[in-house]
Amino acid sequence: MTVATSVRPYQHYVYAYPHKTAYRELPERPSLADLWAGEPRGALSLYAHVPFCEVRCGFCNLFTRVGAPEGLTGRYLDALERQAVAVREALGDEAPVRFANAAFGGGTPTFLTADELARLCDIAELRMGAELRAVPLSVEASPATATADRLAVLAERGATRLSLGVQSFVDEEARAAVRPQRRADVEAALGRVRDAGIPVLNIDLIYGIDGQTAASWRRSLDAALAWRPEEIYLYPLYVRPLTGLGRHADPLLADLAWDEERLRRYREGRDHLREQGYEQASMRMFRRADAPPQGPDDYACQTDGMIGLGCGARSYTSSLHYSFDYAVGMREVRGIIDAYVATSDFGRAVHGRAVTGDEARRRHLLQSLLQAGGFGPDAYRARFGSAPHEDFPAELAALAARGWLDEGAADRLRLSPEGLAHSDAVGPMFFSPAVRAAMAAHEPR
Repeated sequence: MTVATSVRPYQHYVYAYPHKTAYRELPERPSLADLWAGEPRGALSLYAHVPFCEVRCGFCNLFTRVGAPEGLTGRYLDALERQAVAVREALGDEAPVRFANAAFGGGTPTFLTADELARLCDIAELRMGAELRAVPLSVEASPATATADRLAVLAERGATRLSLGVQSFVDEEARAAVRPQRRADVEAALGRVRDAGIPVLNIDLIYGIDGQTAASWRRSLDAALAWRPEEIYLYPLYVRPLTGLGRHADPLLADLAWDEERLRRYREGRDHLREQGYEQASMRMFRRADAPPQGPDDYACQTDGMIGLGCGARSYTSSLHYSFDYAVGMREVRGIIDAYVATSDFGRAVHGRAVTGDEARRRHLLQSLLQAGGFGPDAYRARFGSAPHEDFPAELAALAARGWLDEGAADRLRLSPEGLAHSDAVGPMFFSPAVRAAMAAHEPR
């Protein structure tokens, strides 16, 4: 039985741990060659970050800038190529380097022209050695930038998944989220994606938008379902500092009534998608039962080994997560991009956080537990020599007391349906005190 709880359901979306706001400048600036020495490199993930968008949505706190002065995207790709050369050199030849999956994110990668997208693929293939046509390749896009010429390049170069940020098919809701778009343009973009023949289409939708009702939410869900997308992601609206919505936030958005409203929309969306033949993979991700497999999801990978290219990308070794500086405000983002474009020496890690011992345990558990299928404890024990209940007895007991653990899964540690609904509260329960302190000390800019 679920006990009464005052835990807020929407605290942090834990797509990676530790969060980037816990990263700090690395005074020693370790060389990439030293960081990657002895690291496994037979199944790496490759991520390329493109920090440009045609418009900034009101809810967006991603590292991105609106538009690009003449020539900036070309100079950015020049810098990304220099970085790729430096990283590949740092990996060395002591063991074969193989990439198991790749992703282009942002920002909006399709902000680049078709020729620039082809160059991005060339960098991944010729400089990094990724065989894009042989591994899952996911690319993010917006309706306005999902043009036929860009999609043709991506399809030809091996893209297996295209994620389209729709958010709402209701024009009034899109405007309320400060995302100017018309449903007719969204539908046209979806048609172009299907015409391009990319195997997996994902549609992102947001619930909790001002003015959204159960009926309008169902209209968006059904509009998405009409395209039979292989995946649908349902995201709760967050209002964060320095975003368009955050600057004009109604204090009422922080109250418990809004929490309950979002939970109702989530449950409605979850139940509707499951009725339509979609399987739930996490709180946010729903996948059509007959969708082609895409291989490992780098954001749900319990092991390390990720190469990030671009000024907003993270890289993971077994002991250090690192990236460049991070900001949300437009002036700061532009300054970081300009500094990245001017960089000639990419041979060292600049910002990051050590992920060893206790932090590695927390990361493994989070990246496993927040998946709908949960995990068996054997892999955890094989890696760390202990069991999750031995390492996190208080946290797991608290989940059980709230009814957020599936007590019927004898051989697995798995969230109950209600626990999965509260994933954004479950995740922060496992943040270490040091990471909490670092995140609290971070000054948004």
